[in-house]
Formats: sequence, structure tokens, C-alpha cells
Amino acid sequence: MSFFALDDEQRAIRDAVRDFAQHEIAPHAEQWDEEDHFPREIFGPLAEMGLAGLLAPEELGGSDLSRLTGALIYEQLAAADMSTAVWLGVHNMVVGLVARYGAAEQRTALVPRLARGELLGAFALSEAHAGSDAANLSATATRAGDSYVLNGTKFWVTSAGVADVYVVFARTGESGARGISAFVVDKDTPGFSVGKVERKMGLHASPTGELIFEHCLIAADNRLAAEGDGFKIALSALDGGRINIGAIAVGVAQAALDVATRYAQERLAFGKPIAAFEGIQFLLADMAMKVEAGRLLVYKAGATMDEAGTATQAAAMAKCFATDAAMEVTTNAVQVLGGAGYVKDWPVERYMRDVKVAQIFEGTNQIQRLVIARSLLGSAATLK
Repeated sequence: MSFFALDDEQRAIRDAVRDFAQHEIAPHAEQWDEEDHFPREIFGPLAEMGLAGLLAPEELGGSDLSRLTGALIYEQLAAADMSTAVWLGVHNMVVGLVARYGAAEQRTALVPRLARGELLGAFALSEAHAGSDAANLSATATRAGDSYVLNGTKFWVTSAGVADVYVVFARTGESGARGISAFVVDKDTPGFSVGKVERKMGLHASPTGELIFEHCLIAADNRLAAEGDGFKIALSALDGGRINIGAIAVGVAQAALDVATRYAQERLAFGKPIAAFEGIQFLLADMAMKVEAGRLLVYKAGATMDEAGTATQAAAMAKCFATDAAMEVTTNAVQVLGGAGYVKDWPVERYMRDVKVAQIFEGTNQIQRLVIARSLLGSAATLK
């Protein structure tokens, strides 16, 4: 099977997104970063291009695109602004979950509005002591007649405070993964509030914050699938999410490589461009190899998921390698630019700050290595 032969439609989508991102997003990325501005104004135009419902069926207003095509899209968006690619990726995750697990009324009420960009979605799983160990979350949803009473706190929520609907995971039963359920919670639900919005190293145009639920009453109809299915729902989003983050990392790394290559050709030292020195040439060559290797792993993971429906090992490999590579590439881009790379007149310092978190979210890269090892070793990888 050929994983990487893009068809005409995929190339057209990639090129259209690249053109839009470079003209409508990239010129504003520095300002959005400086001002901690969430660019809600770009959400409508993204939706008009069909990018707000990538995983939703066409009959509900979605684009129903493949995972490989999605990777092409996120790569191009991230090359312009990683923050935009991240919050849009989370939004599309929510759209996909509601479209897949929601009851008929939920699907028809929410998915078209999410896909049109009228509503922005967010995903709330992590807690202070339940990040990588998400099965041990402590937020509770207690059944009360035709409703649930939700209590607890969520941390590290992308689009906290700017999203309109949140997919929230809470404990409805026994300890561990089997006691978790998923709910759709509207931002205006009484008892729901936004707590601290984090001050972060990067991704300043994508707010991350805390959600607080205090006797928050939500209708039982807001539950996704059956009680106890929440952890399964969360896990179902992981492979695709990891492919997306890998693609985003590739986009940022490519942007950093492009800036460094151009700068090396223009910057003079000792009477000639610094690109003439082998030390710089070797840095650029290593950067280019890492970008291309990451891209191929991401595309392979997307194609594998399209064909097989799952891609756990391939997605973990793509996410882990591409994000580690992007951190190295952006760091070396700063090095190529020298002092210019350390100041905000050039975008490489932002690329470096932004992409660090890609090694952390959607499962840390240490977790990815565990996933890969267990897929290779099976039960032998688990200590008894």
C-alpha cells in the first residue's frame, strides 16, 4: 500500500489551506501572541472553508475528511500559527465525538452549529492529579432523576472561557476507567464557571484554563453514550489527536526550517553568507531530515487510521518523533539566527516556545514510548 500518494483533492485542499493560512493567519500571529488574543474572528472563515467539521458527516454539515487529509490541514495551519491549529484541532475532536456518540437529538442540535462555526467546542478530561493517569479523575456526576449534578474541577482545558460547549468527563460509578461518563455542558449552565486562565510559555493565542463545577445541574440527555462509556470515548479520540499534534509539530518545524534557511543565505559573516559554512550547512541538513522523517511518520499514521480505523502504535510514533524533532528543529533555528533568533523580531523564538508543549499534551512523549513498547512487547512490558 502507498501511504503517501496524495490525490488531486488532497493536494487542492492542502494548497488552499496553505494560501489562506499564510495570508489571513500568519500576518497576525505575532500580534495575537503578544496580546494573548484569542482570534475568534478567524473561526468563521475557517468554518466557511469546511475546517470546523472535519470529522462530522456531510448530512450534518461536516466535511467528513480522512485523517491523512486532516494532517495536511493542521500542518499548514500550524506553519502559520500553532495556537490556531491547536484550538481548531480540539474543536474538531469535540465535533467528532458528538457526531459519533451523541444521541440523534444531540447530533442534529449541535453538530451543524459546531461545523458552521457558530459554536466552539472544548474537551475537559484532565485534572490536577489526573493527566496522564486520566482514569483516576475525581470530578463526579451524581444522578438526580432526569439530571446529573456535576461537581469538581478540570485543568489544562484548551479554549477554557472562550468555548461555547464542553465535553466533560466525570465519575458516575466505580473507581477506575469503568466508572467514567461523558457529558456535553453548555457554557451558560448554572454552577459552571471558568477559574484560572494559565500564563504559559507559548500558545498565547490559545487560552488554557480551569473549569469549576459546583452543583452544576445538567440534563441526563446531555450524556454521550451510556453511563460508564466515558473513558472509552476519551480513548477513541487519542489516536486521531496524536496524529493531529504530530502534523502540527511538522508544520511548526517546517516554518522554522524555512526561516533559518532564508536567514543563512542572507546573513553575512567574514565576507560571505553564513550558509557557506559547513557548521550551518550541517545544522540545516539535520533539521531538514528531522522534518521530513516526522512528516512521513505522520502521513503514515493518518493513512493507517483511514484504512484500519485505529493506529495506536503508528500514532504514538508519529506524535513522539515529530514533536521531539520539532523541539530540536526550532531550537536549532534559533541557533542559526544567533542573537536575532533570541529576539521577537524573528518568529523562531515563538516557534520554539509554542512547540514545547507538543511534547507534553495528548499524552507526554514518555507515555508515547510506553504505548510503543507495549505494542511491541504485549504483557511482557507490564510488571506484575
